[in-house]
Amino acid sequence: MSFAREFLRPAGLVLAVSLAALGPARAADDTVVATVNGQPITESDLTIAASELDPQMARLPDDQKRAAALSAMIELNLMAAEGTAKGLDKDPDFQKRLALLEKRALHSEVVDKEVTAGITDQEVRARYDQEVANTPPTNEVHARHILVKTKEEAEAVIKELDAGKKFEDIANEKTTDPSGKGSGGDLGYFGAGQMVPEFEKAAFALEPGQYTKEPVQTQFGWHVIKVEDKRAKQPPAFDQVKDQIKNVVIREKYFALAKQLRDAAKIDIADAGLKKAIDGQNATEDAKPEEGEAPAQ
Repeated sequence: MSFAREFLRPAGLVLAVSLAALGPARAADDTVVATVNGQPITESDLTIAASELDPQMARLPDDQKRAAALSAMIELNLMAAEGTAKGLDKDPDFQKRLALLEKRALHSEVVDKEVTAGITDQEVRARYDQEVANTPPTNEVHARHILVKTKEEAEAVIKELDAGKKFEDIANEKTTDPSGKGSGGDLGYFGAGQMVPEFEKAAFALEPGQYTKEPVQTQFGWHVIKVEDKRAKQPPAFDQVKDQIKNVVIREKYFALAKQLRDAAKIDIADAGLKKAIDGQNATEDAKPEEGEAPAQ
Protein backbone atom coordinates (compact mmCIF):
# COMPACT_ATOMS: atom_id res chain seq x y z
CA MET A 1 0.00 0.00 0.00
CA SER A 2 1.53 3.34 -1.04
CA PHE A 3 1.95 6.37 1.19
CA ALA A 4 -0.20 8.43 -1.19
CA ARG A 5 -3.18 6.10 -1.29
CA GLU A 6 -3.01 5.20 2.41
CA PHE A 7 -2.35 8.51 4.07
CA LEU A 8 -3.24 11.48 1.85
CA ARG A 9 -6.61 13.15 1.83
CA PRO A 10 -8.37 12.23 -1.40
CA ALA A 11 -9.69 15.74 -2.10
CA GLY A 12 -6.39 16.86 -3.68
CA LEU A 13 -2.97 17.18 -2.13
CA VAL A 14 -1.93 20.70 -3.04
CA LEU A 15 -5.05 22.62 -3.99
CA ALA A 16 -7.64 21.30 -1.54
CA VAL A 17 -6.25 23.14 1.45
CA SER A 18 -8.63 23.20 4.41
CA LEU A 19 -9.02 26.08 6.83
CA ALA A 20 -7.94 23.85 9.72
CA ALA A 21 -4.61 23.17 8.05
CA LEU A 22 -3.77 26.82 7.56
CA GLY A 23 -0.91 28.27 9.53
CA PRO A 24 1.33 31.34 9.41
CA ALA A 25 2.56 32.11 5.92
CA ARG A 26 6.10 30.90 5.29
CA ALA A 27 8.62 32.02 2.72
CA ALA A 28 8.91 29.44 -0.07
CA ASP A 29 11.97 27.20 0.16
CA ASP A 30 12.93 26.25 -3.38
CA THR A 31 15.69 23.83 -2.37
CA VAL A 32 15.29 20.79 -4.64
CA VAL A 33 15.04 17.57 -2.64
CA ALA A 34 14.24 15.18 -5.51
CA THR A 35 13.40 15.07 -9.21
CA VAL A 36 10.87 12.88 -11.02
CA ASN A 37 11.63 12.49 -14.71
CA GLY A 38 13.47 15.79 -14.51
CA GLN A 39 10.66 17.61 -12.65
CA PRO A 40 11.87 19.09 -9.33
CA ILE A 41 10.26 18.54 -5.94
CA THR A 42 11.24 21.33 -3.54
CA GLU A 43 11.33 21.72 0.20
CA SER A 44 8.27 23.97 0.02
CA ASP A 45 6.43 21.23 -1.90
CA LEU A 46 7.16 18.88 1.02
CA THR A 47 5.89 21.45 3.52
CA ILE A 48 2.56 21.71 1.70
CA ALA A 49 2.34 17.94 1.28
CA ALA A 50 3.09 17.32 4.95
CA SER A 51 0.23 19.66 5.96
CA GLU A 52 -2.16 17.46 3.98
CA LEU A 53 -1.06 14.14 5.46
CA ASP A 54 -3.59 12.03 7.31
CA PRO A 55 -3.63 13.07 11.02
CA GLN A 56 -2.14 9.69 12.00
CA MET A 57 0.84 10.31 9.73
CA ALA A 58 1.10 13.92 10.88
CA ARG A 59 2.02 12.66 14.36
CA LEU A 60 5.09 10.80 13.09
CA PRO A 61 8.61 12.06 13.80
CA ASP A 62 9.69 14.77 11.37
CA ASP A 63 12.04 12.55 9.34
CA GLN A 64 9.33 9.92 8.78
CA LYS A 65 6.75 12.60 8.03
CA ARG A 66 9.03 14.16 5.40
CA ALA A 67 9.62 10.73 3.88
CA ALA A 68 5.87 10.10 3.70
CA ALA A 69 5.35 13.52 2.11
CA LEU A 70 8.09 12.90 -0.45
CA SER A 71 6.69 9.46 -1.30
CA ALA A 72 3.29 11.06 -1.85
CA MET A 73 4.75 13.83 -4.01
CA ILE A 74 6.61 11.30 -6.17
CA GLU A 75 3.41 9.36 -6.79
CA LEU A 76 1.50 12.61 -7.34
CA ASN A 77 3.97 13.68 -10.03
CA LEU A 78 3.95 10.26 -11.70
CA MET A 79 0.16 9.98 -11.73
CA ALA A 80 -0.22 13.57 -12.95
CA ALA A 81 2.22 12.93 -15.79
CA GLU A 82 0.34 9.74 -16.67
CA GLY A 83 -2.95 11.64 -16.73
CA THR A 84 -1.48 14.38 -18.94
CA ALA A 85 0.04 11.83 -21.34
CA LYS A 86 -3.38 10.25 -21.78
CA GLY A 87 -5.14 13.58 -22.23
CA LEU A 88 -7.16 13.34 -19.04
CA ASP A 89 -6.31 16.95 -18.22
CA LYS A 90 -8.42 17.99 -21.25
CA ASP A 91 -11.56 16.25 -19.97
CA PRO A 92 -14.33 18.87 -19.36
CA ASP A 93 -15.33 17.39 -15.99
CA PHE A 94 -11.70 17.44 -14.86
CA GLN A 95 -11.37 21.06 -15.92
CA LYS A 96 -14.40 21.95 -13.80
CA ARG A 97 -13.00 20.13 -10.77
CA LEU A 98 -9.64 21.81 -11.28
CA ALA A 99 -11.27 25.23 -11.41
CA LEU A 100 -13.17 24.47 -8.20
CA LEU A 101 -9.99 23.32 -6.44
CA GLU A 102 -8.22 26.48 -7.52
CA LYS A 103 -11.05 28.58 -6.07
CA ARG A 104 -10.89 26.61 -2.82
CA ALA A 105 -7.17 27.25 -2.60
CA LEU A 106 -7.67 30.97 -3.24
CA HIS A 107 -10.48 31.01 -0.67
CA SER A 108 -8.13 29.53 1.91
CA GLU A 109 -5.39 31.97 0.95
CA VAL A 110 -7.73 34.92 1.50
CA VAL A 111 -8.77 33.50 4.88
CA ASP A 112 -5.11 33.03 5.82
CA LYS A 113 -3.97 36.47 4.72
CA GLU A 114 -7.02 38.62 5.54
CA VAL A 115 -8.62 36.82 8.48
CA THR A 116 -6.21 34.75 10.55
CA ALA A 117 -2.89 36.51 9.93
CA GLY A 118 -3.75 39.65 11.89
CA ILE A 119 -5.21 37.98 14.98
CA THR A 120 -3.10 38.63 18.07
CA ASP A 121 -2.96 36.95 21.47
CA GLN A 122 -4.24 40.19 22.97
CA GLU A 123 -7.33 40.06 20.74
CA VAL A 124 -8.00 36.44 21.68
CA ARG A 125 -7.55 37.29 25.37
CA ALA A 126 -9.97 40.19 25.07
CA ARG A 127 -12.55 37.89 23.47
CA TYR A 128 -12.05 35.41 26.33
CA ASP A 129 -12.57 38.18 28.89
CA GLN A 130 -15.75 39.20 27.06
CA GLU A 131 -17.08 35.62 27.16
CA VAL A 132 -16.33 35.36 30.89
CA ALA A 133 -18.00 38.71 31.61
CA ASN A 134 -21.10 37.74 29.60
CA THR A 135 -21.50 34.32 31.21
CA PRO A 136 -24.09 34.41 34.01
CA PRO A 137 -22.60 33.23 37.33
CA THR A 138 -23.61 29.74 38.38
CA ASN A 139 -22.98 27.72 41.51
CA GLU A 140 -21.56 24.26 41.92
CA VAL A 141 -21.34 21.93 44.88
CA HIS A 142 -18.75 19.51 46.17
CA ALA A 143 -20.64 16.44 47.37
CA ARG A 144 -20.24 12.86 48.53
CA HIS A 145 -22.81 10.11 48.36
CA ILE A 146 -23.50 6.61 49.59
CA LEU A 147 -25.46 4.49 47.12
CA VAL A 148 -27.37 1.43 48.35
CA LYS A 149 -30.05 -0.82 46.87
CA THR A 150 -32.98 -0.27 49.27
CA LYS A 151 -34.61 2.54 51.20
CA GLU A 152 -34.15 0.57 54.43
CA GLU A 153 -30.38 0.38 53.88
CA ALA A 154 -30.25 4.13 53.24
CA GLU A 155 -32.22 4.82 56.41
CA ALA A 156 -29.77 2.66 58.36
CA VAL A 157 -26.89 4.73 56.93
CA ILE A 158 -28.58 7.95 58.09
CA LYS A 159 -28.95 6.50 61.61
CA GLU A 160 -25.21 5.74 61.67
CA LEU A 161 -24.46 9.30 60.59
CA ASP A 162 -26.79 10.65 63.27
CA ALA A 163 -24.86 8.56 65.78
CA GLY A 164 -21.64 10.29 64.77
CA LYS A 165 -20.02 7.83 62.36
CA LYS A 166 -17.91 9.47 59.64
CA PHE A 167 -19.55 9.72 56.22
CA GLU A 168 -16.36 8.67 54.43
CA ASP A 169 -15.99 5.50 56.50
CA ILE A 170 -19.57 4.41 55.81
CA ALA A 171 -19.18 5.18 52.10
CA ASN A 172 -16.01 3.11 51.82
CA GLU A 173 -17.75 0.23 53.58
CA LYS A 174 -21.26 0.24 52.11
CA THR A 175 -21.60 2.20 48.88
CA THR A 176 -22.38 0.18 45.76
CA ASP A 177 -20.93 2.90 43.53
CA PRO A 178 -17.54 1.47 42.42
CA SER A 179 -16.04 4.94 42.03
CA GLY A 180 -17.03 5.79 45.62
CA LYS A 181 -15.21 2.96 47.35
CA GLY A 182 -11.86 4.13 48.66
CA SER A 183 -12.72 7.79 48.06
CA GLY A 184 -15.35 8.18 50.74
CA GLY A 185 -18.05 8.56 48.08
CA ASP A 186 -16.42 11.73 46.75
CA LEU A 187 -18.07 13.14 43.60
CA GLY A 188 -16.00 16.31 43.39
CA TYR A 189 -17.56 19.56 42.24
CA PHE A 190 -20.51 19.54 39.84
CA GLY A 191 -22.94 22.11 38.51
CA ALA A 192 -26.55 22.20 37.41
CA GLY A 193 -27.46 19.64 34.79
CA GLN A 194 -24.58 17.27 35.53
CA MET A 195 -26.51 14.92 37.81
CA VAL A 196 -29.94 13.32 37.55
CA PRO A 197 -32.67 15.78 38.69
CA GLU A 198 -33.60 14.09 42.00
CA PHE A 199 -29.97 13.90 43.10
CA GLU A 200 -29.18 17.44 41.97
CA LYS A 201 -32.22 18.94 43.74
CA ALA A 202 -31.30 17.28 47.05
CA ALA A 203 -27.62 18.22 46.82
CA PHE A 204 -28.20 21.89 46.03
CA ALA A 205 -30.70 22.16 48.90
CA LEU A 206 -28.02 21.24 51.46
CA GLU A 207 -25.56 23.58 53.12
CA PRO A 208 -21.88 22.63 53.50
CA GLY A 209 -21.49 19.99 56.19
CA GLN A 210 -25.12 18.81 55.96
CA TYR A 211 -26.32 15.41 54.76
CA THR A 212 -29.78 14.32 53.61
CA LYS A 213 -32.06 13.27 56.46
CA GLU A 214 -34.25 11.29 54.07
CA PRO A 215 -33.02 8.83 51.42
CA VAL A 216 -32.99 10.14 47.85
CA GLN A 217 -34.21 7.76 45.16
CA THR A 218 -32.95 7.79 41.56
CA GLN A 219 -32.86 5.17 38.83
CA PHE A 220 -29.52 4.02 40.27
CA GLY A 221 -30.86 3.20 43.72
CA TRP A 222 -31.09 5.03 47.06
CA HIS A 223 -28.63 7.77 47.99
CA VAL A 224 -27.49 9.50 51.13
CA ILE A 225 -25.80 12.76 50.11
CA LYS A 226 -23.44 15.05 51.97
CA VAL A 227 -22.35 18.48 50.73
CA GLU A 228 -18.79 19.49 51.54
CA ASP A 229 -18.67 22.90 49.87
CA LYS A 230 -20.46 25.36 47.61
CA ARG A 231 -18.82 27.88 45.33
CA ALA A 232 -19.31 29.98 42.24
CA LYS A 233 -18.38 27.96 39.18
CA GLN A 234 -14.97 28.97 37.89
CA PRO A 235 -14.49 29.67 34.17
CA PRO A 236 -11.91 27.53 32.36
CA ALA A 237 -8.40 28.95 32.38
CA PHE A 238 -7.47 31.00 29.32
CA ASP A 239 -4.73 28.60 28.25
CA GLN A 240 -7.22 25.71 28.28
CA VAL A 241 -9.60 27.35 25.83
CA LYS A 242 -7.26 29.67 23.93
CA ASP A 243 -7.49 27.69 20.68
CA GLN A 244 -11.29 27.45 20.90
CA ILE A 245 -11.59 31.18 21.51
CA LYS A 246 -9.28 31.88 18.58
CA ASN A 247 -11.56 29.76 16.38
CA VAL A 248 -14.50 31.91 17.51
CA VAL A 249 -12.58 35.08 16.55
CA ILE A 250 -11.67 33.54 13.17
CA ARG A 251 -15.31 32.55 12.60
CA GLU A 252 -16.59 36.05 13.38
CA LYS A 253 -13.99 37.77 11.20
CA TYR A 254 -14.63 35.30 8.39
CA PHE A 255 -18.38 35.96 8.34
CA ALA A 256 -17.84 39.70 8.58
CA LEU A 257 -15.60 39.55 5.50
CA ALA A 258 -18.01 37.21 3.69
CA LYS A 259 -20.92 39.59 4.38
CA GLN A 260 -18.87 42.57 3.19
CA LEU A 261 -18.06 40.79 -0.08
CA ARG A 262 -21.65 39.58 -0.56
CA ASP A 263 -23.05 43.07 0.02
CA ALA A 264 -20.68 44.53 -2.56
CA ALA A 265 -21.35 41.82 -5.16
CA LYS A 266 -24.12 41.41 -7.75
CA ILE A 267 -25.49 37.92 -7.17
CA ASP A 268 -28.31 36.55 -9.33
CA ILE A 269 -29.82 33.15 -8.48
CA ALA A 270 -31.92 31.82 -11.34
CA ASP A 271 -33.44 28.87 -9.47
CA ALA A 272 -36.42 30.24 -7.51
CA GLY A 273 -36.26 27.53 -4.85
CA LEU A 274 -32.57 28.06 -4.22
CA LYS A 275 -33.03 31.85 -4.12
CA LYS A 276 -35.74 31.51 -1.46
CA ALA A 277 -33.55 29.18 0.61
CA ILE A 278 -30.49 31.45 0.37
CA ASP A 279 -32.52 34.57 1.17
CA GLY A 280 -33.95 32.79 4.21
CA GLN A 281 -30.51 31.80 5.41
CA ASN A 282 -29.13 35.28 5.01
CA ALA A 283 -32.05 36.70 6.99
CA THR A 284 -31.40 34.62 10.10
CA GLU A 285 -28.52 33.99 12.46
CA ASP A 286 -29.23 30.27 12.09
CA ALA A 287 -27.28 30.34 8.85
CA LYS A 288 -24.02 30.72 10.79
CA PRO A 289 -22.06 27.65 11.99
CA GLU A 290 -21.96 26.76 15.66
CA GLU A 291 -19.16 28.02 17.90
CA GLY A 292 -15.78 26.85 16.68
CA GLU A 293 -17.06 25.40 13.39
CA ALA A 294 -14.88 26.17 10.43
CA PRO A 295 -16.28 28.19 7.52
CA ALA A 296 -17.47 26.13 4.57
CA GLN A 297 -14.85 25.41 1.96
